[in-house]
Amino acid sequence: MNKVQKRTKIVATLGPASAPKEILTSLIEKGVDVCRLNFSHGSQEDHLKVIHTIREINEEYSLNIGILADLQGPKIRIGKMKEGGALLQNGHILEITTHELIGDENKIYITYQTFPKDVTKGEIILLDDGKLQLEVLDTNRLDTVTCRVIHGGILTSRKGVNLPNTKVSIPSLTEEDLSNLNFVLDSDVEWIGMSFVRTADDIYELKKIIAERGKDARVIAKIEKPEAIQNIDSIIEATDGIMVARGDLGVEIPMEQVPVLQKLIVKKCRDAAKPVIIATQMLESMITTPRPTRAEVNDVANSVLDGADAVMLSGETSVGEFPEIVIETMTKIVKNIEESSYPYFSARKPGTNPETSIPDSICASSVYLAQQVNAKAIVAMTSSGYTAFEIASHRPNADIHTFTSNKALLNTLSLLWGVKGFFYDGEESTDASIADINGQLKDKGLIASGELVVNTASIPIAEKGRTNMIKVSVIK
Repeated sequence: MNKVQKRTKIVATLGPASAPKEILTSLIEKGVDVCRLNFSHGSQEDHLKVIHTIREINEEYSLNIGILADLQGPKIRIGKMKEGGALLQNGHILEITTHELIGDENKIYITYQTFPKDVTKGEIILLDDGKLQLEVLDTNRLDTVTCRVIHGGILTSRKGVNLPNTKVSIPSLTEEDLSNLNFVLDSDVEWIGMSFVRTADDIYELKKIIAERGKDARVIAKIEKPEAIQNIDSIIEATDGIMVARGDLGVEIPMEQVPVLQKLIVKKCRDAAKPVIIATQMLESMITTPRPTRAEVNDVANSVLDGADAVMLSGETSVGEFPEIVIETMTKIVKNIEESSYPYFSARKPGTNPETSIPDSICASSVYLAQQVNAKAIVAMTSSGYTAFEIASHRPNADIHTFTSNKALLNTLSLLWGVKGFFYDGEESTDASIADINGQLKDKGLIASGELVVNTASIPIAEKGRTNMIKVSVIK
């Protein structure tokens, strides 16, 4: 397979349109780097088949495609509505109950059992991604909330509910989430997405479960609640990566704030050397048409220019009519920006952790050296992956080639901007290992005679300690 090479990674949500092996193989060849499994849809059996397919493709083509298992989280929905839905008219009084029933114009069921206790008079309720808006008039704090319809429309079954003003008491991991979490940990997925994160404690709770299972999965915190914005610094510190989930975020907060918040979060993540994904409605129109809107093209391009590690597709690849054309389109946009306008070597704030000051300085120096000597590549040896995260966060123009003896790490690195991972388990002297690795890269056609590369490693190499060495090599 001659996989398209680019620096900004593409995360594709898999579903009926993209799960068959021949289609998924084509999507990967055209630019997909990480496959997202959305646990808001599909059974565990369905997802297991897809996991096996991804692993088969990795084995067959010597690839390192990662898997992001996205837990549904405490998504609040209304229940079933009468056939054809109900027309909620402006000014109409409506009751929301926690007793299950078939909804109509006068009363609807909500899955959130403590809803009457958590809401207060005057708060806003948004239905169906904000298309319908209600105002709370009264609550009996037991099982019923009375509302007035502010902006009405047709309400159909199982639509989502957003509560931008309400302090929601639902736990971040539901019983369904815990079941799905154990399932994906059994399958050794690399990344786990946590939905509706509100505080850093949500992340620590998930990480504790992962650690107790003895697994190495890393956590992506999905930013889609006002509380998450308020706690963004502590959440970034706690998590392994961030997803700017602009769908729910743009409903929960004023939508005009989202573009600036996107740029702010990307910068904070780069400063912390944490990967950041921009998600939701990137090429939404391509679910049903083979060409994107000009606004969508600009949106993808601006996300790349902002410095995101990855851009993500949802319905476009999971249920859309043109998944292969979607990936081709996104890849074209990404590559054009990277080849013409990308702000390489963009400044980032240095880390302040005294325990990692030496490896952080080595990584920053390797990027500076690569720029000064016009190196073709930065070649890093790592056991934990820390060096790859750090170097990638500086966004160097030089290629980033990462060698590790930790096979499980290779798929994890597939999410990081610009990083290509390779397996290497040699433990000769540092000089011999560097020569060996550089030789392998030359054999693969990734570097050529006469080119310069910047090598980083740990001395002594057998101890697999923190990066403490940097070297400029001329390829012979």
